[in-house]
Amino acid sequence: METPTLTTLLKAAVATFPSRRALAITGKVELSHAALDALVDAAAARLAADAGVLPGHVVALSFPNTVELVIMFLAVIRARAVAAPLNPAYTQEEFEFYLSDSEARLVITNPEGNVAAQAAAAKLGLAHTTASLKDAACQVHLSGLTNSSAVQDRPGFANEPSDVALFLHTSGTTSRPKGVPLTQRNLAASVQNIRSVYRLTETDATVIVLPLFHVHGLLCGLLASLASGASVTLPAAGRFSASTFWPDMRETGATWYTAVPTIHQIIIDRHLARPEAEYPALRFIRSCSASMAPVIMEKLEAAFGAPVVEAYAMTEASHLMTSNPLPEDGPRKAGSVGRAVGQEMAILDEEGRRVETGKSGEVCVRGANVTNGYKGNPEANEAAFRFGWFHTGDIGVVDEEGYLRLVGRIKELINRGGEKISPIEVDSVLLGHPAIAQAVAFGVPDDKYGEEINCAVIPRDGVSLGEDEVVAYCRRNLAAFKVPKKVYIADELPKTATGKIQRRIVAERFVVPPTKA
Repeated sequence: METPTLTTLLKAAVATFPSRRALAITGKVELSHAALDALVDAAAARLAADAGVLPGHVVALSFPNTVELVIMFLAVIRARAVAAPLNPAYTQEEFEFYLSDSEARLVITNPEGNVAAQAAAAKLGLAHTTASLKDAACQVHLSGLTNSSAVQDRPGFANEPSDVALFLHTSGTTSRPKGVPLTQRNLAASVQNIRSVYRLTETDATVIVLPLFHVHGLLCGLLASLASGASVTLPAAGRFSASTFWPDMRETGATWYTAVPTIHQIIIDRHLARPEAEYPALRFIRSCSASMAPVIMEKLEAAFGAPVVEAYAMTEASHLMTSNPLPEDGPRKAGSVGRAVGQEMAILDEEGRRVETGKSGEVCVRGANVTNGYKGNPEANEAAFRFGWFHTGDIGVVDEEGYLRLVGRIKELINRGGEKISPIEVDSVLLGHPAIAQAVAFGVPDDKYGEEINCAVIPRDGVSLGEDEVVAYCRRNLAAFKVPKKVYIADELPKTATGKIQRRIVAERFVVPPTKA
């Protein structure tokens, strides 16, 4: 059987469902699969003929979640170039790093431009253009490019499974971000895995609430939907908006959505404060990219009448690695991120041996969705691909039914006097407190124990919460050595652009390291 590419999957959906809605912004634009495909092909031809984009060239894309971003992302890939989507909120210094590290040749932004991205591109001597779509009947306009006659005559592009299509960076929780090249084969495998486990079909629809410069929204929300012949709606604001989320979901006839726990929390809080008159009938709600507290899962299911399936993913695996199944395919287990989907998974000890069922070890995977290796980083590759597996850096336990429970990051486990404490476990207990909206536990240096556990919490709106109350609650629900020594009551917690809470960053925010005399 021929190895599929992302392009072949998308083209197959176009051929099967040409007139079905593919992409929309409520009240502004609506594109069928055939119309989107034609816009992508035309933009790919222009990139090649007029912008000099060749196979293997890296093209950086810095946009909010817009129709132009989707078209240009797919066009870059179709031209056999490499798409490098970047957070438009980066500083000039950050843009300089990411553009240099990816070896980008061209930077494309929305028509309003991006001062920091353009300054970085100018400093690095890179070309810059903007992309705009006036209406669905027009082609995407690329500023500063002369329309070449070669565009009309250029033959179709033949994407190969080995073509690097997407270049992203890890979030850099413990070190400098690492570049992750993902091929057409990687992306196709992941999209097929996502479609399979969630039974996505042309009758499904969703609203994208996550940034498309991250694999969660890009692979699961967008690409898996398009490859299924399903439809995707983008918020008019270009980003998640709690006020427009449910109106957009109703308008698009949404059957599911995927988000990180912090967005689920916002959605449930808004529901409790200002419930909608009507909610769409959802097949399922998906949570990924960070651990979800069981209490939040229970609230979502009770509020919206749909099963919540928690999943586990990484950039290096083109997103999805494990997921709880839909109800018709098996039980969902609260506190578990489910079973391996479309790849092998093993729990290994430090010598590369599989551990017994129920014992903890490092979560390792291998499959067609996993990157071939980090860009220009032999040391990281040697560490990450030992024993023929990709090492996630996460500690987990698999039960007799193959369900994975994550214990924590290897480098985030808190070693308190020899006792290994999972901050995820402490998070879960804290989030069970009725007055706590968000919480994160983290380790800090301690002269006596080596490390001690602290936590930061955000109280629910209008609720008074004291440190002593939090500590007393933890003492009732945790072993004594797991009770946080210090509790920080906060108004907000630092998060990444994708809504992740990184413990190291939280620790740096609240704990000032002691100065040496």
